[in-house]
Amino acid sequence: MNPVEKGYKRVNGIQLYYEIYGAGKPLVLIHGGGSSILFDFKEVIRRLENKFQLIGIDLQNHGRSEHRDIPETFEQDARDVAALLGELNIKKASFWGFSNGGNTVMQIAHLYPDVVEKLVVASAFYKRSGMIDGFFEGMQEATFDTMPEPFKINFLNLNPDFSKLENLFDKDCKRMQTFEDWDDEVLTSIHSPVLFISGDKDVMKPEHTVAMWRLVKNSQLMILPATHGTYMMADFDGSMDIDLIDFTVKEIENFLNK
Repeated sequence: MNPVEKGYKRVNGIQLYYEIYGAGKPLVLIHGGGSSILFDFKEVIRRLENKFQLIGIDLQNHGRSEHRDIPETFEQDARDVAALLGELNIKKASFWGFSNGGNTVMQIAHLYPDVVEKLVVASAFYKRSGMIDGFFEGMQEATFDTMPEPFKINFLNLNPDFSKLENLFDKDCKRMQTFEDWDDEVLTSIHSPVLFISGDKDVMKPEHTVAMWRLVKNSQLMILPATHGTYMMADFDGSMDIDLIDFTVKEIENFLNK
């Protein structure tokens, strides 16, 4: 698993880090909050690098990318991803966004419909009421100590600057604490085929994933027996359901190749 290309592009005033694996139709991988390219997509890249051109991006404040002194928003992340693809001369791609990355790819489809072939929206949300009870109350009380240890270790391995890790935690927390419900129009405006995925024991209610699926024409739905993301990656304790990950990736490959 070696990238064929990796590096930085200057995008909207900051250096954004990216990695490219394989060749073929472009599939852009957008990680979740507090995470990075390989933390979320290592198992996916292993399975798909011989089948697509996989473009992983570390979003602002995350992984090896730089930060800005402005609040994080999903719209800004969408603008950054679109600009980075422009720098890489990629006119059109499919996108797989996990968790907050799923929110970001929905905004890409809303704001930049011409660059989107297909979307995989994994474990995302668009209204506060869609999250499990207590989620946002927990976010209000989050402290740096409550940040999962694997996220801290992963970040410091990529970017050994503790102040930048604290910055990431603060910006990510603030984004969730101040999140305002999206209008349905963000979803109804999406005209590319979309596959919505979540786990039945995820941080968003399965009913919320169903509600998003109903708003988007040409969309498909897959609810898997899993917690947050364990259908595509290792759990925080390192355990992995290989068969489930194989199944998920195969279904997504089928969806993208239809």
